[in-house]
Amino acid sequence: MSIYLDHNATTPIDERVFEAMLPYLKGSCYGNPSSQHRQGRESQQALEHARAQVAMLVGVRPRQVIFTSGGTEANNLALKGMVAAGSGLVVAATEHSSVLEAASALQQCTDCPLAFVGVDEDGVVSTAEFERVLAEHKTALVSVMLANNETGVVQDVEQLSEIARRRGVIMHTDAVQALGKMDIDFDGLGVSAMSLSAHKIGGPKGVGALVVEKGLMLQPMIHGGGHEAGLRAGTENLAGIVGFGEAAALIQLGLEARTEHCERLRDRTEQVLQKIAGVVVFAQQVKRLSNTLFFAVEGIEGSTLLMSLDRDGIAVSSGSACASGSGEPSHVLKAMGVDDSLAHGAVRVSFGSSNTMKDVEQLISTLQEQVESLLKLNSGWT
Repeated sequence: MSIYLDHNATTPIDERVFEAMLPYLKGSCYGNPSSQHRQGRESQQALEHARAQVAMLVGVRPRQVIFTSGGTEANNLALKGMVAAGSGLVVAATEHSSVLEAASALQQCTDCPLAFVGVDEDGVVSTAEFERVLAEHKTALVSVMLANNETGVVQDVEQLSEIARRRGVIMHTDAVQALGKMDIDFDGLGVSAMSLSAHKIGGPKGVGALVVEKGLMLQPMIHGGGHEAGLRAGTENLAGIVGFGEAAALIQLGLEARTEHCERLRDRTEQVLQKIAGVVVFAQQVKRLSNTLFFAVEGIEGSTLLMSLDRDGIAVSSGSACASGSGEPSHVLKAMGVDDSLAHGAVRVSFGSSNTMKDVEQLISTLQEQVESLLKLNSGWT
């Protein structure tokens, strides 16, 4: 038996998405969207249909959607495409590594002043802290993610963007993890740019998008052609983009029911976890994604518990899949003030619509056995 509880890392591709992609993988729809002949025009029509589907999901016009190779490229394009040499950049301390490392690269290569917005013990960016940082630093762009990929904490991006606009600061949000788990309205958030990814919503890996405000000045990172309105050169991944469009069209269906289902699974798991000695659930008291549970067990390494669960057929994560294997404790938890010893024990469970209460009961039972066994083993070594 195998139970997959790592939907924040990636989701299984929806069968309907796969079927929509097939003609562009092995059928007759193989034309280059930039070609002028019939096959090219048909491919171009499919690309623009997918663009409209993604645009509709977040409430924008199709021309505001720029397709990329994924959320990481979208984040890089947002930061590197909007920050001019010497202008200031501010990012939240709990951002995804693709934002943090892009910001660091900008600082090193262009002398771009870089500052960080801290979070409280629950991982929330306070408006007071946000205003203080913007007031103290000359800033052109600020980036705060909508929902954290590790803790699931949802930031009040709408309020933060209002503060930024009052100060004449452009705001970007990484909405990769939030997409498909909550309603997202681009204009309602008040941001100038937003990053998305297909494989978090039942779409294929290797395709994402940057959604931009109308009239936003953006410099391309990749040069060599007029693709994506000149902002992202390179022949488009047509099959992937068609899959992204289909996933976008499907994911909004039953959103409320799916959210409630995942929340029931998460709450049941939390209820039992809190009865296990030494368990700490992170960001439990603030608004989170309904499917996400991030916890640690004092005295047990998260990677050890992860592998123990894996041997029993249960797939979870020790945090962000992009940072796994680094050996370092979660930078998100460190920003929240969590001790390294406890942060090293972090485990993330992220549910999907296919999971059941039976999966939860199996997870709980296995966790209880594994924690007891590992604690006994550790005490024997000491």
